Amino acid sequence: MKSSDAPVAVSFASLPGRLAERLFGDWVRLVSPATLRADALAGLLGAVLVLPQGIAFATLAGLPPEYGLYTAIIPCIVAALFGSSWHVMSGPTNANSLALFAMLAPLSMAFSPAYIQLALAVTVMVGVLQWLIGALRLGMLANFISPAVLFGFTSGAALLIAVHALPDLLGLAAAPEHGAGAVIAHVLSQLAYANPVAIVVAGVTLAVALGLRRWRRNWPSMLIGLAVATALAWGWSQFSAASATPSSSLRTVGLMATPWPRFELPRIGWAQASELVGLAFALTIVALGQAVSIAKAVALRSGQRIDVNREFRGQGLSNIVGGFFSSYVSCGSLNRSMPNLEAGAKTPLSSVFSALLLLGLVAVSAPVLAQIPMAALAGLLVLVALGLVDLARWRQLFSLSRSDFAVALATLLATVTIRMEMAILLGVLLSLTVFLYRTSRPAMRTMGFDSRGLERQFVVIDSPPADVPDAAPDERHPPLPECPQLKLLRMEGEVYFGATQHVADILYALRHQPNPQKHLLVMAKSMNFIDLAGAELWATELAARRAMGGNLYFHRPRPEVIQMWRKTGFTSLLGPEHQFADKFSAIATIFSKLDPEICRHCQARIFWECKTAPGADDPANQPKPIPTPTPTP
Repeated sequence: MKSSDAPVAVSFASLPGRLAERLFGDWVRLVSPATLRADALAGLLGAVLVLPQGIAFATLAGLPPEYGLYTAIIPCIVAALFGSSWHVMSGPTNANSLALFAMLAPLSMAFSPAYIQLALAVTVMVGVLQWLIGALRLGMLANFISPAVLFGFTSGAALLIAVHALPDLLGLAAAPEHGAGAVIAHVLSQLAYANPVAIVVAGVTLAVALGLRRWRRNWPSMLIGLAVATALAWGWSQFSAASATPSSSLRTVGLMATPWPRFELPRIGWAQASELVGLAFALTIVALGQAVSIAKAVALRSGQRIDVNREFRGQGLSNIVGGFFSSYVSCGSLNRSMPNLEAGAKTPLSSVFSALLLLGLVAVSAPVLAQIPMAALAGLLVLVALGLVDLARWRQLFSLSRSDFAVALATLLATVTIRMEMAILLGVLLSLTVFLYRTSRPAMRTMGFDSRGLERQFVVIDSPPADVPDAAPDERHPPLPECPQLKLLRMEGEVYFGATQHVADILYALRHQPNPQKHLLVMAKSMNFIDLAGAELWATELAARRAMGGNLYFHRPRPEVIQMWRKTGFTSLLGPEHQFADKFSAIATIFSKLDPEICRHCQARIFWECKTAPGADDPANQPKPIPTPTPTP
């Protein structure tokens, strides 16, 4: 490590160092001149990206443009310092803006002073709810967002980023509606009026950024691409003016007011506050669904571990503070967080730099920033979108799990076609449905021996299930002999209320097949959990087995299962002598209860005890050779 890159001299054995780490996280240990440079460059890109977005999103929310910039400053700093993710940039988002407008428009006129106060008040309420979820450690709810849902959401959001960037990339006016379909229809209808200069500027931005990313990986490729495109656009405008050549004008960021957030207490009545509580719950789901999905999506690419509860607390605190500083509901933004990561951000200080540079850039460099062409920003967003669409991962998901692929694809389509928060909820519901379907059909495998030698092993002797095409070699054995009186069955999975019908159907079929085995030994080591319905199922099976002259036995039931059996009284019905710690003692005990007349004429003779059973010396009863397992290709 170079001397200039050495970590900042902070003794973390001291009280201030430990306090900083406790407040902000262990990233404070990594701060060095090198990380500060990287974070400052990434923050500059984030500040430039949020300029047009903040204005557009605030208007979408029914608020004056400057409120979008306010939301990109205070909440961005607070969420970065007190959250969990090192790379997520918080601020105004498309989904939050749409949701806020849809919920508040019936209560007050958009852009009016009363509307602004409602927006600020509901932002504080959302922040309190978010913080409580994190403080009560309910972040585990976010674990129900499966990787397939997250991948589908990320891919869908990437497509949305690209679609919404198309009008600026082509130099067209903004679409009158905000849906992806409406934007595409608008672009197609106006394609003949596309601005060639805008297309060239966007293309140069993409070419420079991609070229630097390939040949100069340590350079801030996106920022340099933006600077080159801005210089190109400015040069073209100067050439056109000097040569008096008619030219197509480029839409630029333009001049904007200095974004100095003002401290302001939201002014609403108690009656209005009661109306806002329900809206705050809905907005909380929207904001947290986005925040967690975006934080996890960024973490998948950065390799960082996310503390969801801390992320919730950080997002909540950012909205609480932001609501008092003229900010509306904020959360992590995917189209600023991904560029932040790609630009080389090392710590959350990149978000702090972004917010501070946003203040400084607009105040000091407003005339220069006003010249940034929107086509160049659109080119950067398309670059980010291309990086998020991982075709190799889609192919892998399709080959490994069709159900997860379907969940991801449905989430992608929902993200593109309906509101993002609803897409996340739909994806979660689909993934839970798939999970419940899988767990409602626990595997029940018939067991036997692979040979009659001393080193023989227990193996699965029935065919592998249809949903396991790549079964392990021990699940590819040809049909092996079974004892005609004792069924060996391995139970895999949970026997709860959703699975009892499937298990009961299989047990019923075993009892009612031709010449059924009256005794059943359940190898229960992998039966991890049962509930009351599961306990009642086994009580029913016990009664049915005894009614047909047999019995029910268990090998190595788990302590959790035994505890439930004791609570329901099943242990007393079964009897402790029907539970065994190992297979061989179980078989030896059960063998003494088998019908000796059936044993006398049996040719299977798969147990060691069969060697001394009646008829063992009769040549007609000699066991047939066990087939050699077919090797798996």
